[in-house]
Amino acid sequence: MRYWNWLLPCLGLLALRSSLSQVVPEVRLGVYRGREVQFPRDPRQFKGWRHYGHNAPVWKVSDELPEDVFTFARLCYPFRRGGRWTADYPEADLNFSFRLHQLTSVQVNPYPVIIDIEAEQLRQHPFLYVSEPGHMDISDEQARVLREYMLNGGFIMIDDFWGGDEWQSFEPAFKKIWPDRNYEELKPDHPVFHCVYDLPSPPQVHSNVYWAEMRQHGHTKMYNEIRKDSATPHFRAVYDDRGRMVMLICLNNDLGDGWEQEQSDPWYFTHVSEKHAYPLGINIVFYALTH
Repeated sequence: MRYWNWLLPCLGLLALRSSLSQVVPEVRLGVYRGREVQFPRDPRQFKGWRHYGHNAPVWKVSDELPEDVFTFARLCYPFRRGGRWTADYPEADLNFSFRLHQLTSVQVNPYPVIIDIEAEQLRQHPFLYVSEPGHMDISDEQARVLREYMLNGGFIMIDDFWGGDEWQSFEPAFKKIWPDRNYEELKPDHPVFHCVYDLPSPPQVHSNVYWAEMRQHGHTKMYNEIRKDSATPHFRAVYDDRGRMVMLICLNNDLGDGWEQEQSDPWYFTHVSEKHAYPLGINIVFYALTH
């Protein structure tokens, strides 16, 4: 990976004021893999499935500008069945925050946060991550809050869902948020694929399980039989009236797995996390915050 020390002057102009003292509870209760658990403010203390996160590094932010930081913010949303807002948490959030800190000069908060669909919380974060939206079940009021957040300067990245069935399940929520707008399919020459890391083509990120099966058998049951229409990645963007991208939907992709599972296998880190997942994630953050 390349180091991009010139990012700081660009992003510094944006005054990314995302305070370390967030308007979020010290401990929240939520459902994780079918059971109610506690979500501490420090994700390293979360008792999850793999629990790799407790080893995540902590770093010091600037004493001069302690609140001028980028904070990785994950949206907690209501859902029906299947999809879950906790997918790849907390390892994806912690690892991506560390790599953004390590590989750029952006000042990054070492403590990612979970954000509810509340205007007071949303307004503190210019960038919001949404995982597994296939069965998102938001109210009209929640849709309005998210829409106003984006039209007032916020950006939402949607990740980790596959195929036409999951897209159709997400469409009702999408139409609630954007009743009078549609998405545009990004072409390979769009700047989001080239603004920091010059990617040869829009990447597709799978889990380590997928690649382990591919390397062993040359095929996978999941993607050949269950997700037959997920072979091609789609990047769908929504723009405001000024032409600013306010939402990027990564369909047939799971960048969160590429961040979460970087420690699962040296081959996976080199060929997936380092080559595709982190470069595209950094590109998306940089593009969102400089446009």
